[in-house]
Amino acid sequence: MTDTGSPRSSALRRRLSQINPVWVLLVLLIAAIIFMNPRFVEPTGYMNFLKRAAPLAILAAGQVYVIVSGGFDLSVGSLITLVVVGSSMLTNNDPAATYWVIPLMLTMGLGVGAINGLIVCFLRVPSLIATLGMMITLNGLAFLWSGGAPRGYLPDTFRFFGRELIRDVPLVRFIPVSVLVLIVVVGVFAWAMHRTNLGRHIHAIGDNPVAARLAGVPVNRVRITAFMISGLSGAIAGILLGGFAGVSTDVGAGYELQAITAAVLGGAQLLGGKGSVPAAFGGALALTAIFTLLNFLGLPQPVRQVVQGLILIAAVALAMHRRKQTGT
Repeated sequence: MTDTGSPRSSALRRRLSQINPVWVLLVLLIAAIIFMNPRFVEPTGYMNFLKRAAPLAILAAGQVYVIVSGGFDLSVGSLITLVVVGSSMLTNNDPAATYWVIPLMLTMGLGVGAINGLIVCFLRVPSLIATLGMMITLNGLAFLWSGGAPRGYLPDTFRFFGRELIRDVPLVRFIPVSVLVLIVVVGVFAWAMHRTNLGRHIHAIGDNPVAARLAGVPVNRVRITAFMISGLSGAIAGILLGGFAGVSTDVGAGYELQAITAAVLGGAQLLGGKGSVPAAFGGALALTAIFTLLNFLGLPQPVRQVVQGLILIAAVALAMHRRKQTGT
């Protein structure tokens, strides 16, 4: 009598082992949220959750490009602040100004990313230091531009992307515009990372930049592109946050570390060479779910920061442990 169940069990175990743990964590967290708030299963509950998660998810999807290439981008939080403050100052309460301010902010995001990449590639400054300096610079520019107190407000034409809803949608009743932006941006970023030569080059550079260069990969150009994508994600996140959070000089504070935490939670290796845009998206949703649970428990903001720090440390430690075990 032959045992036919053993091969099937082995195949099932292999398939289960290939599932990224972040998705299991997300399911458990969503189950906990539903247990504490059964109304979460209604469209208002989960659509508002996705709306809150959209800026962080977009930021994490851009951040993973830099992390996989072997770097960091600490400037995106300050870039968000500069986008919101700058947009408020430039629109000057004029709804018609939105149509040139938003393209200008997106261009600024690309420009900041390009400068970061050029500094890292040609001045040989470590990305941690280069983007830390950029973070301080952008914070200073936002403060100088606004005088510490932004004037005016963001018109409804600008805030459309962050707070407007598309109503009368079958099954779900409504969809926030920010969720549509999230789907489009993460979809494009995922396609570019996992279906194009750009993504393959980024993984190759993060895994072994010397070997990648010898293989003909344009290392500097690819690294600069990775920083530009991260800067673009910061500008998009700033536009969304300005839409539903309003104007503030600290609107982007902490988002750079949240984006790195989300990417690492999704399995991205801080030493480069491994990372996934969909998994970073899952990490952002999981992090937002954790913050939602902490809010349900009525815990203060400092506790949220402690939890975020512990999650980052644990995720990095687990990733390093797995890397040591696999030898990759």
